Amino acid sequence: MDETGWVRVFHLLFYTCLTVAATIVLLEGGHDPATLALTALMACWYAFFVARRPALLERLNPMAWHLLVLIALQSVLIRMDSAYETTLFGMFALPYLLLPGRWGYAGTVMLVFSSAAAGGLIEMVPHDPSVLGRLVGNIMLATVMGLFARDLIRHSEQNRVVGTLEERARLAREIHDTLAQGFSGIIAQLEAAEQGIDDPDTVRKRISLAKQLARGSLNEARRSVDALRPEPLEWAELHEALAAVAERWSAATGVLVTVSVDGELRRLPSEVETTVLRAAQEALANVARHARAGRAALTLSYMDEEVTLDVLDDGTGFDPAAAGGGYGLIAMRERASRSGGTVTVESAPGGGTALCVSIPYV
Repeated sequence: MDETGWVRVFHLLFYTCLTVAATIVLLEGGHDPATLALTALMACWYAFFVARRPALLERLNPMAWHLLVLIALQSVLIRMDSAYETTLFGMFALPYLLLPGRWGYAGTVMLVFSSAAAGGLIEMVPHDPSVLGRLVGNIMLATVMGLFARDLIRHSEQNRVVGTLEERARLAREIHDTLAQGFSGIIAQLEAAEQGIDDPDTVRKRISLAKQLARGSLNEARRSVDALRPEPLEWAELHEALAAVAERWSAATGVLVTVSVDGELRRLPSEVETTVLRAAQEALANVARHARAGRAALTLSYMDEEVTLDVLDDGTGFDPAAAGGGYGLIAMRERASRSGGTVTVESAPGGGTALCVSIPYV
């Protein structure tokens, strides 16, 4: 439950206790118009100055004044009928909900002592010392409940912030996997068209491929923002989607790429399929940008406990220990780790590159 939900729970607790007290008064035959009028005033005051003004919560001014009004109304009602002592349980969280920081403790003490004074407990202390223990117990109970309420709200707020950051990271990865790769392919096609300016057929072919990449990237970007599955997975199985991605990549780069499948095909969770497909796209993009390879191969393997994707190329290779990794590998590892998977890279200068993404089924 988020912060707003917990605040509503505490509002509901207040109104529930107030309603219970008013119901007890009515059932006992108490039809004092003044009591009912003060009950209605307390309910309306809370509704208009507390429940309907969430932006002012934990602001000393004006919430301290509203809390004082509510405490005063409660004290008057308790003096009129002891049944209204029930409202104390609905107000335990209010000082911590309305007031900032340590002011919540002062509000709690005031709430408990005003209720005790209105109920005649303060006057009983000299004659019955055990009443003092009751007061201390009420203060401790109010403190515990108030701190619990504040921690719930803060924990909910932290979860909301974490969720927002995770969603931003997800969108960043999705945008990188779509727009960045698409733009790289478009630039490569336009540069090839520029170099073959004397050959109209080559220029038209390269421009046509650049337009296809632009349209595909635009569709992928829209799906990423809408948190939908990647386009190749919309209507195809994972191995078919990988084949389609490899075919488009090979047509755009001129590098021969093969796709093979090992093991028995099975349906995977959407997040796992997306992770594998994005890893293949990023790996092929890296081959196109850096490897200067003549061939590449994708192997999708369904094993007993995990699915793996191996991407091999015969390019120039690099030293993984010396490489900065780049956002592509970082994003790939982050995405795989979210599904409990790993990404390993084996390469050496002049020896090509082998990338393996492994993700468990469960």
